[in-house]
Amino acid sequence: MTRNLKLTLQYDGTPYVGWQRQAAGTSIQGLIEEALAPIEGNPVTVHGAGRTDAGVHALEQVATVTLTSTIGEATLCRALNAVLPDDVRVLAVQEAPPDFHARFSATGKTYEYRIVDAPFASPFIYRYAWHVPQALDVEAMRAAATALIGRHDFAAFQAAGSTVASTERTVEAIEWERGGGFDRPIAMRITGDGFLRHMVRNIVGTLVEVGSGRWEGSTVGSILASRARARAGPTAPAHGLFLVAVRY
Repeated sequence: MTRNLKLTLQYDGTPYVGWQRQAAGTSIQGLIEEALAPIEGNPVTVHGAGRTDAGVHALEQVATVTLTSTIGEATLCRALNAVLPDDVRVLAVQEAPPDFHARFSATGKTYEYRIVDAPFASPFIYRYAWHVPQALDVEAMRAAATALIGRHDFAAFQAAGSTVASTERTVEAIEWERGGGFDRPIAMRITGDGFLRHMVRNIVGTLVEVGSGRWEGSTVGSILASRARARAGPTAPAHGLFLVAVRY
């Protein structure tokens, strides 16, 4: 008898090539599969909700795996955490319906991008935020981001060379806030029904151009309409990006 299990994961993506297995380098998917194989007694395939890129982190990644092992959920969670690196943790293991799939059952995702706009970034945050040395106008970035809300063709914000059936996506919300603590980092939280490769990072790079005063906020709408990647801003570094939640 097979069981469909839902794994909720958290990881620091700094040393990894991303979620997906690669020809070279260590992936999160590969680590989970290697940890599960001795428990199952055979190789297994783990499916993730999102293929986070190299250096991207996750506060709540979701994965599914089919097992025949009868090991209990809590015991499996402890067993995985006993062998996984300290920067990859399984938060929970739950029995899921047979038709539940981490990727294909998802109806939305939320990402957060963190920026430190100060002369220097604290040693305790620089691995997890983009350091922009000049002060940014958060209100200008917030206003410019409204052009991206709704269902649009986001081809201008897709990684160059990507091939997908459709570049239309729905962005439900973009929220900005300045936090406390080290360097008072700025956080942009974005929720949508799905995201193109590098879409969030390209949106952040574009909005930072606005926040720095180099571009007018009205430019964002024209970039979106152009569908041209060359018109948008630079790709923000991977280490400031976190997968925060997956909606089902």
